[in-house]
Amino acid sequence: MSKAEIWMGYLPSFYHGIRDMKAIANAEGAELDKLDESLVDLIDQYYPETATWALSRYEQDLSIPVNPSKPLEQRRSVVISKMRGSGKVSASMLKNVAQAYERGSIEVSVQPAEYKVTIHFRDTLGIPPNLSDLQSAIEAIKPAHMAVDYALRYLTIAEVEGMTVEQLTATTQDRLLGGGA
Repeated sequence: MSKAEIWMGYLPSFYHGIRDMKAIANAEGAELDKLDESLVDLIDQYYPETATWALSRYEQDLSIPVNPSKPLEQRRSVVISKMRGSGKVSASMLKNVAQAYERGSIEVSVQPAEYKVTIHFRDTLGIPPNLSDLQSAIEAIKPAHMAVDYALRYLTIAEVEGMTVEQLTATTQDRLLGGGA
């Protein structure tokens, strides 16, 4: 229901047949629809998960280089990661930061004896699109003496053997170990 119809509903019924009142309601309704869209857009800017034009402000406030040529999702991932990456470094914090970059399942394991952290990508096949941003974020928050390994997932021979011809033709080389990236 448009704002014009809502506006007309508030008026007494004898106004409903008057052409001038309908014109006024349509004009007011169009302006109210624009106002409603603007308010929704403004509220979206308060959250980095939905921000668009205010994303550069988040980046500036968090000392992240502003790069408008990057896709919005990648820029949001960097902002969210930076916001999550404060406090005592733990496996759960590293997982939380890594999850900001990757929509799939991620597992973080810490091997304190070897001074190593391993980030396993469980769902994403091949190299994630913004792995370099993730590496930079993890490098910025991890202790200096810890090394980080990134365990990427590729299709196995058994998975490839079980695929149909259509599935094989739709699969890009970067999803296969040793495939071109």
